Amino acid sequence: MKNVIVISGGSDGLGKAIARKLTGDASMVVIMSPHKEKLRTTAQELGCAYEIGDVTAYPSVQRAVRNILKKYKRIDYLINCAGVWAQGNLEDHSLRDIKKTIEVNTLGTIYLTKAVIPFMKKRRSGTIVNIISQAGLYAKPNMSVYFASKWAITGFTKSIQAELAEHNIRVTGVYPGKLNTRLFQKAGIEKNMRNAIDPEEVAKAVQFILQFDDTIVVPEFGIKHIHN
Repeated sequence: MKNVIVISGGSDGLGKAIARKLTGDASMVVIMSPHKEKLRTTAQELGCAYEIGDVTAYPSVQRAVRNILKKYKRIDYLINCAGVWAQGNLEDHSLRDIKKTIEVNTLGTIYLTKAVIPFMKKRRSGTIVNIISQAGLYAKPNMSVYFASKWAITGFTKSIQAELAEHNIRVTGVYPGKLNTRLFQKAGIEKNMRNAIDPEEVAKAVQFILQFDDTIVVPEFGIKHIHN
């Protein structure tokens, strides 16, 4: 039976690159996003499955996970990849943007992880990969909200690694540097992408992590451009 891989944020950017890399590989890839038409188009393009789900709303996450389990009977790998960008002085951020950044980047990862854990615990197997970013390791001015959302997931990831180890569930935190995606453009920010990492390289790293035997754990995986 094929392994089932669930990827949040899979209709665009890095999530799409990961889905492209993993689709076919003796696995059933299911991409997740709240954007139905874009999700369907991407799934048709890649030849993978899809499930509509909004990671910022736990009932939507629960429903998506239930539907996936009903269709495919299992979830072997979860890749938390949904994310949004926020930049600027704290006082210049709208409350709406602050809330959205925390809901997508932080709560989204926590919610989806919470939803799949009962099934993984029951089977005593599973791998969770959290795409975090170098922003979860360091600090920079004018990015406090985004960095806060990612530092929270660094702490969450390290804690959940220990919590789930006794259930034979592996958790890996992936920390890529600046990626050549539309993440910044969608936030209305112009960035010099000369030294940005090709999402394909991060997708290769995720594929590498998933190929390990169940007895091997990769707790952290950093990816940074040599010229950054």
